Amino acid sequence: MDDVLRRAPLFAALDDEQAAELRASMSEATLARGDALFHEGDPGDRLYVVTEGKVKLHRTSPTAARTCWPSSAPASSSASCPLRPGPAHRHRDRADRGQAARPGPRRPPALAERAPEVATALLRAVARRLRKTNDQMSDLVFSDVPGRVARALLDLSRRFGVQSEESIHVVHDLTQEELAQLVGASRETVNKALADFAQRGWLRLEARAVILLDVERLAKRSR
Repeated sequence: MDDVLRRAPLFAALDDEQAAELRASMSEATLARGDALFHEGDPGDRLYVVTEGKVKLHRTSPTAARTCWPSSAPASSSASCPLRPGPAHRHRDRADRGQAARPGPRRPPALAERAPEVATALLRAVARRLRKTNDQMSDLVFSDVPGRVARALLDLSRRFGVQSEESIHVVHDLTQEELAQLVGASRETVNKALADFAQRGWLRLEARAVILLDVERLAKRSR
């Protein structure tokens, strides 16, 4: 557990004493597929770190629940893995065979006051989230659906991909509907783009997974 926490970008700068203090304040939660870690509107007084497996972040709309992004433990990706509920985020979180560690209320802010490195990491995390949101908004305005699908697949490959000599195997655990929500398009349109990529030999589709065969072509299509 200690090694996993230290690999989380938010806590990487902690020294041994600070890391031990944080670990002592945390409790663990084990969740099965479909379990909820937190819900929309929960008080934003806790921060969760995914230590094993994946979770899916959802946001509900008046008509449907939208998938924001899967998040994983730091051991399996370079993604920023701390998750924090609250009215500003209004996320609903469902686990896929995962574990999460949760500090006590107000622990991260208190730690940030005594460890400037944590405050700096928090600011960097906020900046990354803002840049990502701006990129997503630009994609919706300027990119067509196939381009957004290609970019999403490449992002998923960076998070969850396993590289082999000739391909990248990406187990993303998203349904077709969730993948469509991820890129802001209908399932039919996204499936059409995926079928076109497969026909061109750029990828091969599997159940809740994809094998990328031509990353260079997908990268060009994503621009």
